Amino acid sequence: MRGRRLLVEILQTVALTVVAFYLLQAFVAQPFRVEQGSMRVTLEPGEYVLADKVTPHLTGYHRGDVVIFHPPADWSGHDAGTPYIKRVIGLPGETVDLKDGKVAINGIPMVEPYVYLDEGADSVGDDGHWVLGPDQLLVFGDHRSNSSDSRAYGPISIQDVVGRAVFRYFPLDRFTLIVAPAYPGFTP
Repeated sequence: MRGRRLLVEILQTVALTVVAFYLLQAFVAQPFRVEQGSMRVTLEPGEYVLADKVTPHLTGYHRGDVVIFHPPADWSGHDAGTPYIKRVIGLPGETVDLKDGKVAINGIPMVEPYVYLDEGADSVGDDGHWVLGPDQLLVFGDHRSNSSDSRAYGPISIQDVVGRAVFRYFPLDRFTLIVAPAYPGFTP
């Protein structure tokens, strides 16, 4: 009788732990593995990040946030079910111009110290012009010459964003918080 009661308590504890884990992952925070080199050197393939799903609903997304999202389903390069990880460049209502690889927001040039250029390259010669809607973000990879991002499929819907990457937790020797950089000339 005592052994049976102990077994029931163990099963209840395991069941509650599993339910709590899935609820936390569904609504609070979720781990993700970086699959591609589009965020090099900020994030390397094989590293793991934790995505915060709560605070973006309270504070919104900010320029420089690294976000995990589902790319547009109608984009031909879309791999069903595979989320992407990129940096927020443009915010709702903004006009973003890209000329010879240099970004300007509402006509103000943006300094991007995190952009990774391939050896021997002095810029990524992309051009583009986007006017973002009230629920859209423009996202680019930090390794611009190796990134499928908004330059290919346009702005993304905020509803497609899973969360904001808040820290890299693996490998342990690269454990760090992921913070948005300061952008001189732009309000936070």
